[in-house]
Amino acid sequence: MSPEGKNLLNIVILGFGFMFMFTAFQTCGNIEQTVLKSFNSTEFHGSGYTSMAIIYGVFSASNMIAPSVVTVIGPQLSMFFSGLLYSGYIAMFIYPYTWSFYTASVLVGIGAAVLWTAQGNVLTINSTDSTIGRNSGIFWALLQFSLFFGNLYIYCAWHGHVHITDKDRQTVFISLTVISLVGCFLFFLIRKPDPQPAASGAAESLPQAESTESCSARPGLWSQALDAFVKACKMFATKEMLLLSVSIGYTGLELTFYSGVYGTCIGAMTRFGQDAKSLIGISGICIGIGEILGGSVFGMLNKCSRFGRNPVVLLGLITHYVAFYLIFLNIASDAPIAPEEGTDLQAYITPSVGVAMFSSFLLGLGDSCFNTQLLSIIGFMFRDNSAPAFAVFKFIQSIMAALAFFYSNYLLLHWQLLILVLTGFMGSVTFFMAEWTAQSSRRESDYDSI
Repeated sequence: MSPEGKNLLNIVILGFGFMFMFTAFQTCGNIEQTVLKSFNSTEFHGSGYTSMAIIYGVFSASNMIAPSVVTVIGPQLSMFFSGLLYSGYIAMFIYPYTWSFYTASVLVGIGAAVLWTAQGNVLTINSTDSTIGRNSGIFWALLQFSLFFGNLYIYCAWHGHVHITDKDRQTVFISLTVISLVGCFLFFLIRKPDPQPAASGAAESLPQAESTESCSARPGLWSQALDAFVKACKMFATKEMLLLSVSIGYTGLELTFYSGVYGTCIGAMTRFGQDAKSLIGISGICIGIGEILGGSVFGMLNKCSRFGRNPVVLLGLITHYVAFYLIFLNIASDAPIAPEEGTDLQAYITPSVGVAMFSSFLLGLGDSCFNTQLLSIIGFMFRDNSAPAFAVFKFIQSIMAALAFFYSNYLLLHWQLLILVLTGFMGSVTFFMAEWTAQSSRRESDYDSI
């Protein structure tokens, strides 16, 4: 197999591994608040929003040490062991206890930092300047298939259920745990990429070539781990990363909204009838369709490269604004914090399932616009330091997601939407500035993809 074919195969395997893992985890995140509201136990006192806030808070703090972990044990083992922590978190819902619920939240936050740093490293070392856009799109599209399969299962399993019984919960989470473990073991199929020619400038400063094979006690290994940590800290203060930080922060806020809050809102709308709970699954499918469409079109079609990344981000902003307006009109303001019985309130129009599902699709499409372009621009601008760069990316994104999950416990829907509108505008403007900076370097680089 040619080096380019091997690299492409690695990207596909990476995408399938994440697809299986996040079929389980994203479905878990989408339904956990609804599940916990239905969980009858005097010994359990936990909130899905609080759990996700802990996950993303720990995720954020752990991102600054994640490059060092990836340096020491290699990206392949990093993803495998992190995946086991994800599987443990999902399995915890089979027989949940308050202490295990929040302990697992802390552990999966640590695992998430290492997982996504390793993912960014693998994506970058298997790409060139001309293929980073294509590979980002392939990975993103495969990842977002997770929203389709997991939520389709939820719709079929919970169709017509007003209350989620213990048996319903256990059946779903046993299945999700097995699916997550399949994704973990797929990472062992990723092969070591062939070294890039020196002239291509694609050398990777993090010891990606070492992978899992050269992790034996090699002189200077811990000093390289320390160096990776220092690079991550310094990179955070660079002009390029500061410009991108606002748009990265916005993706953290809207990640919280579409992955945790909006599904809970739909399930709480009693005016949607007895199928309101199962509509959470259909909403997730619609989000996934939007994500897959966006990842395929904007990440894989290189012929759009002549226009740069800015038009795609602008399209994402407009798409999200339309979605936020429709949600504002269609969903009751107290839906995010409604009790298990749901809310009987009505917003500004008669609640429509069709409008709610179309809004889900727009949320996914807009999210893919932002994320494919962020993956691409970071892979291009920080090619020689990809692991620290992706660690900083996830640090910013996760700390904003943690903040959003925290305030989701208290803020009504219209206030949450206002925060998203303002942050999205500022994030788009700063992304445009970062893209203009990247375009100015085209004379010195083979800048051939978005």
